[in-house]
Parts: sequence; structure tokens; C-alpha cells
Amino acid sequence: MKITSIPLDKAVVDGPIDAFSHALLGDSPTLDEVLEYLASQHAADPRYRYLCTLDDAGQCRYTSMHASDDERIALYEDEDPATPEDALAARERLLAHVVAQLEHSTHRLQWTALAGTLMCSDEDIEALVAANAKPDLIVDAVVCVQQVPVDRDDLLIAALPNGYFSADWDLFQNHALILHLQERYDYHLFGLGASWLGFERDSVPSPAQANALVADLQRVYAAGTDVTWSQLATTLATRTTLLLGYTEDFSEQLP
Repeated sequence: MKITSIPLDKAVVDGPIDAFSHALLGDSPTLDEVLEYLASQHAADPRYRYLCTLDDAGQCRYTSMHASDDERIALYEDEDPATPEDALAARERLLAHVVAQLEHSTHRLQWTALAGTLMCSDEDIEALVAANAKPDLIVDAVVCVQQVPVDRDDLLIAALPNGYFSADWDLFQNHALILHLQERYDYHLFGLGASWLGFERDSVPSPAQANALVADLQRVYAAGTDVTWSQLATTLATRTTLLLGYTEDFSEQLP
């Protein structure tokens, strides 16, 4: 894995995401390598949390740009930043605004509101099994890591709001999912792609925990066969990671 740091002036001018861009991980890193890097960065500077891209970083950035225009979270400033430091400060103000909306606004959703709201198929649920068994399938050849000044992992999504199309889960639906997984199952968000979310917990779940998680997911996704969901439970009981799709036809992102 090749690690390339991104200085602030370059992050502001050409990203690859925005002023929070911290590093590029190249040469087709494995998910384990990416997670090791994220952990090392947080340990070195606990003031920040770190979010990485997953599948199709370019499309992820594009849809996030449009998702950020949602009137529930949009924040427009009159003046263009004069310096990279000014641009970073403006980016931090936007982040604080989105975090406030996620935590306090009337737009916040409960987990139970997600059931049956994502348009997905049996093929998508089969893709959940495939991606969780071989998570490197949804890691791009180059991964961008964002350095984000938030104090909880669930708030990382405020740095890269996504879920733009009407058939996808939007920012608030994604946050309801993220918060539920964090509070009930101790899975913490680490990654976001054009169609997939990545989570990690400190230890492998027990078979009972994996079965309970899958029962929750089965109600939410409202697709797939019992056999497929059972396969997912078996897979999750062997791994600390969890990968979930949040867009229509998310299975199409798998190679």
C-alpha cells in the first residue's frame, strides 16, 4: 500500500474530496490495510476521527456534492475563502451545521422508520453476503482518507453526506442506521462509498449477536431469502467488519 499525504493547499484546490482530505492510500490496498492505517492515525491524534472512501470515490464525491444541497443541511456563505486556512474554517462551519441537524433537528429519524424504505432486490442481499465474505471487493484501487473533527464515529457521515437519489437512503436515514448499529451492536462507521457503508467493531460478534443483527437487517431491507440471510449471519460471526449497501441496486457496485 502506498501512502500519500495531502497538504492543506492541495486538499482545498483539488481534493480529492475537500479540505478534510488527509491522505491517499494507493496500490489497491486491502481493507485490513486501510483499517490499520485509520487506527494508527486516530491513535496518533485523537482529536480527529478518520473516514475513508470505499467503492467508486468519484461517484461518491459527486453524489455527496448534490446531497449537500438538501435544504435540511445546506449552508451557503457569501464570500469565497481567501486562503486555504479560511477554506478549512468554512468547511468546519459546514460540518458543525450538519452535525447540529443530525443531533437536534426534527429531521432526525428512528431506526424503525427505515423498514422497507430502500428499493432493493434479492440480488442485493446476495451481494451483502459476497461483500462481507470478501470485503476487498468494494475497496477502490485508491482510497481517500478524510480527517474529521468530530467526537463520535456516527457523526463522520456529516463530513460526506450521501444518499442523493430518491430511491436511496438519504443522510438522515443513513445516520439512523449508523447510530443503531453503533448503540446496539457496537459497530462503528469507518467508510463510505458511492453505494456502500463500512463498519467495524472491536471483536467478532457471537453467533447470537450475528443472528440478532441479521434479523434487524432483514426487516429493514425487506428482500432476500431466509437462506441468504442465514449465510450472512454465518459470515458476520467470523469477522469484525460489516458492509452494507444504502443505494438502489447497490449490488451493481460489485465487480
